[in-house]
Amino acid sequence: SAAVPALSWRACAQPGGPVGQECAELPVPLDYHHPDGPRLTLAVSRLRSDRPAARRGTLLVIPGGPGGSGVQRLTQKGAALQGQLAGAYDIVSLDPRGVGGSTRASCGLPAADRHLVTVRSWPAADGGIAENIARSRRTADACARNGGPVLRSLTTANEVRDIDRFRQALGEEKLSAWAQSYGTYVGAQYAQKYPQHTDRWVLDSNGDPDPSRVARGWLANMAVGADDRMPDFAAWAADPARTDDGLRLAQHPAEVRPLFLALAAKLDREPKATTAPGVPLTGTLLRQALQNALSDDAAFPQLAQLVKAAQDPAATPVLTPDLSQAMSDEDAAVAIGVICNDVRWPDPVSSYGPAVAADRAARPLTAGMPVNITPCTFWKDAPAAPPTRITDRGPSDILMIQNRRDPYTPYAGALKMRAALGGRARLVTVDSGGHGSYLGTGNACGDRTVTRFLTTGLRPAHDTECAG
Repeated sequence: SAAVPALSWRACAQPGGPVGQECAELPVPLDYHHPDGPRLTLAVSRLRSDRPAARRGTLLVIPGGPGGSGVQRLTQKGAALQGQLAGAYDIVSLDPRGVGGSTRASCGLPAADRHLVTVRSWPAADGGIAENIARSRRTADACARNGGPVLRSLTTANEVRDIDRFRQALGEEKLSAWAQSYGTYVGAQYAQKYPQHTDRWVLDSNGDPDPSRVARGWLANMAVGADDRMPDFAAWAADPARTDDGLRLAQHPAEVRPLFLALAAKLDREPKATTAPGVPLTGTLLRQALQNALSDDAAFPQLAQLVKAAQDPAATPVLTPDLSQAMSDEDAAVAIGVICNDVRWPDPVSSYGPAVAADRAARPLTAGMPVNITPCTFWKDAPAAPPTRITDRGPSDILMIQNRRDPYTPYAGALKMRAALGGRARLVTVDSGGHGSYLGTGNACGDRTVTRFLTTGLRPAHDTECAG
């Protein structure tokens, strides 16, 4: 392996972020099979222990995605982590290759193909997928034409190698970690490949690590996750407490889901103009708004306002930027590139129509999107190696934490990760909804259990549950 350079830290504290945040650049090989060849640069960040006498090591924050920024995540959560960890760690993170301040890639996609509802393959209003097929094909062609070796290097396996290069540059023999969402798959792969370098490992909001499917399985599971989570929104939206702010959608929770589905069907037939020029509120856009809002109770009021405006003939719905604006070409490239580079999606094109029709009938909240065709079906480059199979081999130093009603990484998938890790892990199940448990839902039991593990090394003797 190539020599690991020293990191040159500089102040980079941002408004609203923790005081004392530092940033640096870490060179990494473009291709680890040729460690002395071309390099990429990763943006890395650090928050030193505020109690050096209590410091016991370094905690790595592993972001979700693919496409999440670790530097931004540290800015958002660093102060809260410091409050929990009482100086036990320097807290560090990185922007994975392709993300944020790290070397980026581009597919050269037109803006119309970079909206959230086109990067995700939502079928047409009638369930047809002809446009999804055409868009997936031209996206794969554009990425093959324009992405180059940087795009081809965007893989989970390389993120794992990059993390270990970061560990070496920090001068640490072991890292502790807090990984969330897609980051749990990164973290599990790291623990599989480098068990001797893992200290206390927290996996928060876990997906099914099935190596034959990987992100394809995570996407399909989102249909289950939406159904698991919808009752929380329904109870909130039917609560009499919503009356005074004009956001009560129904008298009873059981009425909210059919109301939402009927409204989406109406908008499929008759899209409604919004405050965003040229971006009407369609049934698809309303379903995507639901997907976004289910991640966090704090987003429920915004979704209810959108539903109310869609119902009111005199109102003009207001769309948030994530719904009305295109993603950057670089963000779209990494979101697509990692999932297509990691594993083959070999099914014939003809198989997707029946799969979408069946899923639309079984899971109408997501309307067939989670099982629809993507650019991965037409991807030009085969993965460099099969995905890592997560096993129970290695030290028993992993604590999993999982909300029971997670819309993006549903509980059923997390149980697959738990089974794969076997005796290496303990699972804390939090009876809560939303995506992200530790320092996310306000569940004191869950937060206390993770903090105790990170600061003392104590885990529950068995899998355990925390009441909501």
